[in-house]
Amino acid sequence: MKPLAEEHLAVFRRHMVEVVSVHADLLSDEIGKSTFDERVLNVMHEVPRHLFVPAQVAGAAYQDMPLPIGFDKTISQPFMVALMTDLLALGPADKVLEVGTGLGYQTAILARLAGQVWSVEIVEEFVTAAQTRLRLIGLDNVSLRVGDGSRGWPEHAPFDKILVAAGARAVPPPLIKQLKTGGRLVMPVGRSDAQRLTLYEKGAEGPTRREIIPVRFTELETVA
Repeated sequence: MKPLAEEHLAVFRRHMVEVVSVHADLLSDEIGKSTFDERVLNVMHEVPRHLFVPAQVAGAAYQDMPLPIGFDKTISQPFMVALMTDLLALGPADKVLEVGTGLGYQTAILARLAGQVWSVEIVEEFVTAAQTRLRLIGLDNVSLRVGDGSRGWPEHAPFDKILVAAGARAVPPPLIKQLKTGGRLVMPVGRSDAQRLTLYEKGAEGPTRREIIPVRFTELETVA
């Protein structure tokens, strides 16, 4: 069998985005809309997800499912990446904090839509691997560091948008503090067996919240 060429991978990406769009339509009552921002879908057409998973599962990269990436972590399913990104309502000049870099796929999506992304990852090996992958596709508006994501990245706060790719009982207070007034934060909230993807919007009187759909993410790791 011939190796996959870029034209084959482009077909797989297009099919992946079509499946994501169908999924969005089926969940329109829960998510409040029947389609995602066209800019989000266009970027997902372009970013090579197969480069952001281990080689042994690259053949499944364009299926709408999470995949293992090591250290008991997964890359989120494409639908979840699209949903969380869409909920942020990113602008081209936005400063974004991401908690949980993984191998960098969600980071790449954010970086294509925002002005600058700061991403914190607790697994050192992931940071090294993500840096390599992000450079490979030419993204230079991303800063990565190893650390406890629950503490945010105060040196670069406030942020317009924050995405947390791990669950917790509540949003860590430093993240709310580092979110700009008028900003949005998206993360899974609740017990590990009862998480809900939740959108927070920070007003002058504090954050409001809207629960979107049930989800299951790994727990947010912290450093004592």
